[in-house]
Amino acid sequence: MLQGAIAGLASGGLYAVLAVCLTLMARLVRVVNFAQAATGMFGGFCAVWLVSMVGWPIPVASVVGILVGGALSAVIGWIVATWLSEANTSTRSAVTVGPLLLLISLSFILFGNKPQPFEPIIAGPAFQLAGVTVSWLTVTTVLLSVVVAVASYFVLSRTGVGTRLRALSERPITAELIGIPSRPLSVAVWAVTGILSSLVIIIVAPSQANDATSLSMLIVPAAAAALVGGFRRLDLAVIGGLGLGALSGVVAQIDVLSAVRDFVPFLVIVGFLLWMQRKEVWDAAR
Repeated sequence: MLQGAIAGLASGGLYAVLAVCLTLMARLVRVVNFAQAATGMFGGFCAVWLVSMVGWPIPVASVVGILVGGALSAVIGWIVATWLSEANTSTRSAVTVGPLLLLISLSFILFGNKPQPFEPIIAGPAFQLAGVTVSWLTVTTVLLSVVVAVASYFVLSRTGVGTRLRALSERPITAELIGIPSRPLSVAVWAVTGILSSLVIIIVAPSQANDATSLSMLIVPAAAAALVGGFRRLDLAVIGGLGLGALSGVVAQIDVLSAVRDFVPFLVIVGFLLWMQRKEVWDAAR
């Protein structure tokens, strides 16, 4: 079980980074971005195509793929900020389902519907813990999730840009009246989260089921992890992502439960939704 938990931390780091991105989107631009993983998937597929078909070096192609993912996310953000600036969170979130399906379909047309030959960027064992080998991939994804969360916290709490972003999220009309540029800042948030999603997916994709649908559906465990923090707290989003990855790894080691490991994120989502609604249910019962 320890081996399964440690192996699951590589995926857990991926979930945690995506959960931090979802949390930032929910806090700053009032969107639960269902296309968060899809933009990273498409950027990663572009990187693979540049390596396999054009012959570019992996580092250069990876950088281009990351930028493509960020640009796609920025375009979606510009559309939402331009035409849905006054819409509520539910409407703005529902709109992102369209880009999710569009990017999956477009990847089928351009790259085919088979898994892509991602080249491992980070590989090899790092050290041993209690007799279990910990890979550099696990170390990298866990550290990346922590660094992204800590950096996001300091940017939001200690910088002028963070103050403007928090003003836009908490008092959007007042912020616009005092001259804070809402649209450029919103698009920048979309672009940065798109870059982070593409980066972590390109790193972890070689160890995942890396077809378009599977990578895009990473939004489900990421949403489960973000839900642990209520789409508000970055630290709990990281803990939720790492915990979910470790739990999935443990479940995979148990023969009786291994077949349901893919359902663990759904169970976490349902459990947390029921827990969050407990007060209303009890009040209604009384």
